[in-house]
Amino acid sequence: MGDVETGKISVRAEGARALASYLEEAIRTGRLREGVKLPAERELSEEFGASRGAVRRVLADLKGRGFITQVVGSGTFVLPQKDVAAAAVRVEAQNAQAAQAAHGAQEVVQTSPAELMEARLLIEPLMPGLIVRYATAADFARMVECIERSEAAQSIEEFEKWDGELHKTFALATHNSFFLRVLELTNEVREQGEWGRLKRKSLTAERRAEYEAQHRAIVDALRDRDADLACELLTGHLKQIRHNLFGG
Repeated sequence: MGDVETGKISVRAEGARALASYLEEAIRTGRLREGVKLPAERELSEEFGASRGAVRRVLADLKGRGFITQVVGSGTFVLPQKDVAAAAVRVEAQNAQAAQAAHGAQEVVQTSPAELMEARLLIEPLMPGLIVRYATAADFARMVECIERSEAAQSIEEFEKWDGELHKTFALATHNSFFLRVLELTNEVREQGEWGRLKRKSLTAERRAEYEAQHRAIVDALRDRDADLACELLTGHLKQIRHNLFGG
């Protein structure tokens, strides 16, 4: 029974992704024009094989980004493209401000490996919520490539490179430039000699295998659009890295 239920969840997640992709693409290209009324939640749920809750979340996201409006008692309607463009401009402006703030912080702060891990535990678990909403097929393909390259790595340095690329890909998959800038700063610290010394000292074959299994579990949860599970797995992964590096 457990396997069957997991299958249902996976299918529904695929349906939600298909619905979100279809609506956004159709509105952007004009196939769904300004003022068009979308089908009821029940119809969208049946057509795309998504749960009613998932349909509501997809619509809420599109509303928040300025693609649609919802009128109580009347339904859901496509907004003019100028409203969509305005919403995108607002998001870009907010992201630019956040990136600028991160850049300024880099100029005045020297970060130790211990400080880095403390910050990562606060920041990276926030990413799955955005990844499950915005990640594309290309994002997931890149995650798999990073995992495969890290597993095939013949040296600690090569493994560390692709481990860092995977976490950077998580940031890219949020489609939020603030997280990308934070992970760029993370990788700059990882390239410093002290981080490399600690990693070489702590990374045994057994621990590397554990990291690889954790990476695959995190990506599987993200693909299933299970933000809570992905957050839990990512947090556990980072805590284990911190323990292996510093003990205690």
